[in-house]
Amino acid sequence: MTETDVGTGVLGTLKDAVEHAGADRVFGTPIRQDGVIVLPVAKVGGGGGGGGGSGQPGQEANGSGGGFGISARPAGVYVLKDGRVSWQPALDLNKVILGGQLVVVVALLVARSVLGPGRRRGRRRAMAAAGKLRDRAARRR
Repeated sequence: MTETDVGTGVLGTLKDAVEHAGADRVFGTPIRQDGVIVLPVAKVGGGGGGGGGSGQPGQEANGSGGGFGISARPAGVYVLKDGRVSWQPALDLNKVILGGQLVVVVALLVARSVLGPGRRRGRRRAMAAAGKLRDRAARRR
């Protein structure tokens, strides 16, 4: 494979990706039922790479390449009912769980910093008081 072949392949892949990145990738097929139209919407993103090489035909050549990826996540739906349009966002449960975990970790760290030093001083005082009580009891014997 020559540099021209690699370049043409990468350009062809990018051309196909751009051609297929239209509104139909973001907006799904409308669903109609009982006078209500639901239009699904997705968040679509992608990235690409390239490649190239060096060398002469018939000789050992060096080259490298890349790829292209695309991802889609549900964003929500538009609901058309009685001439009104409303937006219903999709719930990403992974983000909800992660947010809850972050709140718990921060709350624990704050509680530790607020309660930690006072509890230690209290323990020292209690230990000192216990020691004094032992000393008093030992003196009485």
